[in-house]
Amino acid sequence: MTISVHTNSAALTALQQLNQTNSELDKVQSRINTGLKVAGAKDNAAVFAVAQNLRADVGAYGAVKTSLDRAASIGNVALSAGKAISDLLIEMRAKATAATETSIDTFTRKAFDSDFKSIISQISTILANASFDGANILDSSNSPGIEFLADADGTRTLTLKTQNMSFGGSIITLSATASLGTVTLAKAAVSAVKTSLDNVNQALANLGSDVKKIEAHSTFVTKLTDSLNVGVGNLVDADLAAESAKLQALQVQQQLGAQALGIANSRPQIILSLFRGG
Repeated sequence: MTISVHTNSAALTALQQLNQTNSELDKVQSRINTGLKVAGAKDNAAVFAVAQNLRADVGAYGAVKTSLDRAASIGNVALSAGKAISDLLIEMRAKATAATETSIDTFTRKAFDSDFKSIISQISTILANASFDGANILDSSNSPGIEFLADADGTRTLTLKTQNMSFGGSIITLSATASLGTVTLAKAAVSAVKTSLDNVNQALANLGSDVKKIEAHSTFVTKLTDSLNVGVGNLVDADLAAESAKLQALQVQQQLGAQALGIANSRPQIILSLFRGG
């Protein structure tokens, strides 16, 4: 092998090996710092592209979950209000039935009528306040219903159908001006309240079914999002236990490489002994 002060092949080889070790060490340190084995496209272009698409799906399903949570809240508020209305209709039926008795005096009839109209006012107040985030499905403001996101592409929806409980409608057939002022009016009120109560209870059943369906889909979306997050993790997350062991090995290699390079760099000094005087 030629001994030269211009070219030291051993030093070049040692330097290349040390640079490679340093490069691997930088990769391991990056994985430890970020927790990712694929942090960008240059790490693994194909895996990074797949992971980014999955992250986009996770973000979209987050929007779906928010929409479904809002739907469930709107529905639950409506259910609570509807239950209160049903209870008040039961009370109204009792008062209307009592007012059909022909033997009661004028004072008592007026008392029944006053209580009856007071309950009508309470129901009107409940209907006006049965809203969440500006949405009310117990009046005509959102007829026939409100659609909410069901998938990440925004192509499918779930509908929370309106159950319009306004007075004089298809559910509460009782008029807002109903009275118990006479026996005839009281009998008409009994019939209207009975029909309205049956309709309200059926509307609550329908609304409960819609809310249950929305909550079930919300649970599915949560589980699907968790699965997607796990999938992304399987693709890009670093095995920190393995990286820690690799870090230790590379640090040793780095130290040995530095020593090897130092030895290789000192080899041309042999030339000095060849020209030293005898």
